[in-house]
Amino acid sequence: TLHMKMSNTTRSGDIIHLNVGGKRFSTSRQTLMWVPDSFFSSLLSGRISTLKDETGAIFIDRDPSLFATILNFLRTKELYPRSISVHMLMHEAEFYGITPLVRKLQLCDELDRSSCGNVLFNGYLPPPGTLSDTGMVRIICGHHNWIAVAYAQFVVCYRVKESTGWQQVFTSPRLDWVIDRVALNAKVMAGSLGDNDKMVAVASGTEIILWAICPDGNGNEIGVFSLNVPVEALFFVGNQLIATSHTGKVGVWNAVTKHWQNQDVVPISSYDTAGSFLILGCNNGSIYYIDVQKFPLRMKDNDLLVTELYRDPTEDAITALSVYLTPKTSDSGNWIEIAYGTSSGTVRVIVQHPETVGSGPQLFQTFSVHRSPVTKIMLSEKHLISVCADNNHVRTWTVTRFRGMISTQPGSTPLTSFKILSLDDVDGHGGCSAGTEIGPYGERDDQQVFIQRVVPDTDKLYVRLSSNGKRVCEVRSVDGTSITAFMVHECEGSSRIGSRPRRYLFSGHGNGSIQMWDLTTAMEIAGKVDIRGETLSTDKTLLSTGVTTEDAALIRIGGLRSPLLSKMKNVNMSKTSFSPLFCNNLSLFCIKLWCKRLYLCKGIYNRFLRGGLLWPVLVIKGGFSPPP
Repeated sequence: TLHMKMSNTTRSGDIIHLNVGGKRFSTSRQTLMWVPDSFFSSLLSGRISTLKDETGAIFIDRDPSLFATILNFLRTKELYPRSISVHMLMHEAEFYGITPLVRKLQLCDELDRSSCGNVLFNGYLPPPGTLSDTGMVRIICGHHNWIAVAYAQFVVCYRVKESTGWQQVFTSPRLDWVIDRVALNAKVMAGSLGDNDKMVAVASGTEIILWAICPDGNGNEIGVFSLNVPVEALFFVGNQLIATSHTGKVGVWNAVTKHWQNQDVVPISSYDTAGSFLILGCNNGSIYYIDVQKFPLRMKDNDLLVTELYRDPTEDAITALSVYLTPKTSDSGNWIEIAYGTSSGTVRVIVQHPETVGSGPQLFQTFSVHRSPVTKIMLSEKHLISVCADNNHVRTWTVTRFRGMISTQPGSTPLTSFKILSLDDVDGHGGCSAGTEIGPYGERDDQQVFIQRVVPDTDKLYVRLSSNGKRVCEVRSVDGTSITAFMVHECEGSSRIGSRPRRYLFSGHGNGSIQMWDLTTAMEIAGKVDIRGETLSTDKTLLSTGVTTEDAALIRIGGLRSPLLSKMKNVNMSKTSFSPLFCNNLSLFCIKLWCKRLYLCKGIYNRFLRGGLLWPVLVIKGGFSPPP
């Protein structure tokens, strides 16, 4: 009897009841203890204090769904993660100290990750070998086929050639202070620096250092300048180096006179450049401009000539600016368009007509869709994009143009609303704000993108179209290091005829390396996916109207059989989902077919706006009645 009692006690002690996140589990002591030095071995040996629920089960405040997979591994020594994230499961396995499981999950993770990246990975620049302990990359900027990479106390310049690839060209001396801003000019005009046709500048606090880079890679220090107030923006306009501060200071270095000049203006809240013009948005609601190429000075005091261009009707602070110059090939003359955002969340578009140069820009459109200050704005050829301070809330509009100029018919129409969520870095380990701007990046006559880094300490970036927020691609560090800086830049193509610039995403990392990603290929792949999806949607729409699969295929490849017209006679085009591009192509197919078969006297296009379809209404010799 005594032996039976001891046996029952032993068996009941071998069964362990657990309450994990409110869900009950029962297992044996042997199952939990077979991995040495784990959380469970410490828990059951008394090295970790236990908390029990009302039934006496040991309470563990963790995710029960993940624990179920871990417990199954402890029972069977097999891994079946099913739909659970490998990263989340690895995090839990590390918490419980299940070393064999962690190793298996690391292997699973490595199978999905290549040290050579995916098809978008384009190159890797290791940390500079000349200086030890480079630290993380703080800022990356680019100009033509050059990039400048700023570390904490020095800057490195790289140049790319088709034959040799990326090569390190210049490394600055180590500075005594931390770099906050960097600017690069890889194409100095008119030989103003002699043989030194490249310039790079860095700023920290109130100080600015400017170097000229020789063809052999040596750098000559042009000078050290002071803005007397903290520098918050540093950039080149042509050959002139510009520094600005929100306090109302503008510093200009003239490449011709080699002279640095500080200028007091109204407190600055935004800026943009257009050609040789520096456009300033100020706290008093005014927009000013300076022609830095001419470097005009007032005769009485030798100050910069700062001219007021426009004043906001409500005199709200101009917190974001974007200037769009119409293409030189158009007949619009000096037509200039400016979009700006204010501290109250208002977005306005003003235009300067060639015939109203003397009277200044005219207010064109106003949008009151933001309830927080506008932080970024972009007016491009096809879109108007604004971002406000409410977690990077983005609003976009389509822009209608006629001969390159913005048009009122039908005017700018709302397109999308989305957010580019990005958590702020609080400890400084995620880089500096100047190196992690979300964008939008890209030429104004091309598709522009936002770069999203959701959390500061991450090895992932998301590339999203600025026009609609759709994800183009996701890039992930090839070596697992955190991303501390990023930038999108177009590099010129080869000298071969027909070669076009290619767009790259440059990511700087915590170990000092630079990784490059081919965004041109990413955009092409994303475009093919969209076209494939639209083709499937078009086929479904055609089939729903009674068109056969064969006829749908004929439409897509450019052929159209005449019986198809009778099949589509009763289709209500306002209820279909044809894209404008498809509809226009369909119209052209109809015209081509009819012109081959009929003697055409005269052709007239009649736009059916409701259906978005350009149906040709043809006047045919011989009294032919056109289809409806």
